[in-house]
Amino acid sequence: MNLTADFTVIGAGVVGASIAFGLLRRGHSVVVLDGSRADPRASGANFGLVWVQGKGPGVPEYQRLTRTASDGWPDYAAEIAGVVGDTSGSLAYERNGGLTFTFGEDGFQERKNQLNRLHNERGADGDDHEMIDRSEIQQMMPDFELGNDVSGASFCWRDGCVNPLKLHAALLRAIERFGGTICFDAKVETIEKNDEASWTLRGQKITVSTGHVVAAAGLGTKEIANQLGLDVPVRPQRGQVIVSQRMPRVMGLPASTLRQTADGTFLVGATKEDVGLDESTSLAAAGQLARNATRITPMLKDVNVVRHWSGLRVMTPDGAPIYDFSETASAAACHSGITLAPIHSDLFVECLLGNKNKHELAAFHPTRFRSAT
Repeated sequence: MNLTADFTVIGAGVVGASIAFGLLRRGHSVVVLDGSRADPRASGANFGLVWVQGKGPGVPEYQRLTRTASDGWPDYAAEIAGVVGDTSGSLAYERNGGLTFTFGEDGFQERKNQLNRLHNERGADGDDHEMIDRSEIQQMMPDFELGNDVSGASFCWRDGCVNPLKLHAALLRAIERFGGTICFDAKVETIEKNDEASWTLRGQKITVSTGHVVAAAGLGTKEIANQLGLDVPVRPQRGQVIVSQRMPRVMGLPASTLRQTADGTFLVGATKEDVGLDESTSLAAAGQLARNATRITPMLKDVNVVRHWSGLRVMTPDGAPIYDFSETASAAACHSGITLAPIHSDLFVECLLGNKNKHELAAFHPTRFRSAT
């Protein structure tokens, strides 16, 4: 198959699909190439949080970017739902705030101090979080039984959640509705620079001629970016999640390690393991996740686990996203593809097109790692 497009996005996960969506809605032709089925994937194993609190220690620009993304999520979700004709609310996007539970008085004070440090790094731009005690949690969620060790929580009104699988599926449908082409199982094998303004991408089943290549292939972005003359140092981090049987809705707010979905199941997560590309699950991790969950609420003590999965997060050296640009190529990599989706469909695309100065994303250029050594 031979294709031609203004832009070719390598990677059909949430990051790549959001970028493609943003390019298409601005009138550009786009081909999206999804890799081999054996490639590591993060979008299919995501906790679904749209999260602000606690992110960006040492990187105040990331704290601000995350808040901009969160504020853009209501319009982003509504636009996607409108494009695909979803009137049932299947994305299950909610922005009612979120919690990070604390244990004991020392844990409460430690969390308070952490958020104060982040606030001081970010500068005085108003507070979107507060520390709440145990009784205030119960007022917010009167049917949710708290474990004896829970002393309180941090609450951020900007936090929320979404169904990540429904979001991903809706993005892919939106791309097709706008006339984009998605090629699955189309791993790029060679990338050739034809001249100053075009590339040829080849795989076993496809050849694409394009003016600009966007590398957004998760952990595969590093290798692809190198071929494009860009720099994206990323590494894998395994996260394991367990899922409970369905229960009556009692948890109205998501938490950083526990949330109840719209269908009543509880998601319990997630481990942070540096094990290379090993995507296996372990009973030891499941046991630790279960203990953490029952420490938060004894309601889960006798509940059945119906699923246990793992996925590989895309991690950068400082935890903040990486954005790199040239005239005919660009790259995006991050571990918060859900939260930053509005940024990728709007600000990243505007910088890529030259409609906004790239200095707005300059703090996320990979040169920051070279200057730090």
